[in-house]
Amino acid sequence: MKKSNKSNGGGNAPLSIKAHTLPGGLRVVTEAIPFVRSVSFGIWVRNGSRNESARQNGMSHFIEHMLFKGTGKRTATEIAETMDAVGGQLNAFTSKEYTCYFARTLDTHFDVALDVLTDMFFNSKFDEAEIEKERNVILEEINMYEDTPSDLAVDLLQYHTFQKNPLGKSILGEPNTITKFKRDSFMKYMGANYLPHNTVIAIAGNIDEQAVLDKISAAFADFKGGAKPKKVSPTLYAPGFSLREKDIEQVHLALGFPGLRWTPSEEYYALAAVNTIFGGGMSSRLFQKLREERGLVYSVYSHNIGYADTGIFMIYAALNPAHLYDALGLITEEVRRMFTDRVTEGQLAKTREQLKSTTLLSLESTGSRMNSIGANLLMLDRVSTPDETVAKIDAITLDSLYAVCERVFKLDEMSLSLVGRGVDELDGEKLLNK
Repeated sequence: MKKSNKSNGGGNAPLSIKAHTLPGGLRVVTEAIPFVRSVSFGIWVRNGSRNESARQNGMSHFIEHMLFKGTGKRTATEIAETMDAVGGQLNAFTSKEYTCYFARTLDTHFDVALDVLTDMFFNSKFDEAEIEKERNVILEEINMYEDTPSDLAVDLLQYHTFQKNPLGKSILGEPNTITKFKRDSFMKYMGANYLPHNTVIAIAGNIDEQAVLDKISAAFADFKGGAKPKKVSPTLYAPGFSLREKDIEQVHLALGFPGLRWTPSEEYYALAAVNTIFGGGMSSRLFQKLREERGLVYSVYSHNIGYADTGIFMIYAALNPAHLYDALGLITEEVRRMFTDRVTEGQLAKTREQLKSTTLLSLESTGSRMNSIGANLLMLDRVSTPDETVAKIDAITLDSLYAVCERVFKLDEMSLSLVGRGVDELDGEKLLNK
């Protein structure tokens, strides 16, 4: 059992993060926050689109939808009404690497959230009629995604850099896979992936830790069996390009470089500093050059997309097609300028403060705390406290910042995706070389 008692730096009572492993292998992590009145509770399963075969693409996300469609105890309407009756919030999301089902209630209604979520998790019916209805809903969700060119550009970038691995596939799936899923295939897939060793329960808020642990132990007493799921195949970044024709006014571009996997390492936080300086906000070099000085774009930013074993450092911009070549030239110029117009100690100090503020402000709610401790324990097998994160940010030096710049900003390994009108007439390889 891991324990950590760290001051939150704000003069309030200390946070208490505790992790436990139950006899069946299920892990539980709690964070007692006595100065709030809410509790956030999540069931995290290390299963997402990268765990799917080509025929299963979209199944993890489909299952997430189906858990809201009725159990032996409640209809879909009754699930919603039960949570609404106590003013609670109930939702879920699926990523490439995990699925999370979560609720947020007043501390006095934790038992209601526990009952509803565990009922959905263990007793969902997967009624054939509901499957057919939800299939149509998801097909419309895919259509909506296709009509969102910013998301499409980012996903196409990942598809082509990870094209030989399920990590590059869409979380939503494709129409030709979604239309073939049956109840038996859902049951078989869940039986292979929804297992105790693959699951974390995360709870943050005004709780009695031992009482909550006892309730979780009782609710999940029958959650047993199953070998540990097979590890997914490792994924490597490979340069590529993708062009998607869309009859829209702007061109949406996403440039990619070899990024870093998601891990609480000093190198990872050094990359966060690089991102802040290069393209992470309104004062960043990219924003100032392309929007403020040249007026070529409305939106431009950078971001590291980190996974368990790999990552992409991405640059996104939306602009008039007439400005495409100028924008690409300026972006690559800014990449080179990171090495010629070097960051100063004063700029780095400012960046550290920006990172600390962004990190700590993002953890101000029980929901964000539950997300943090749940994802950390599920994916990293440990939980970092806010103080540990701040210490790593304070440890960033100019040497560590430029070491990660050398690792990431490799122009000969740059990838590109474009979505917009006329892009199918372009030569992606020539664009990258130019």
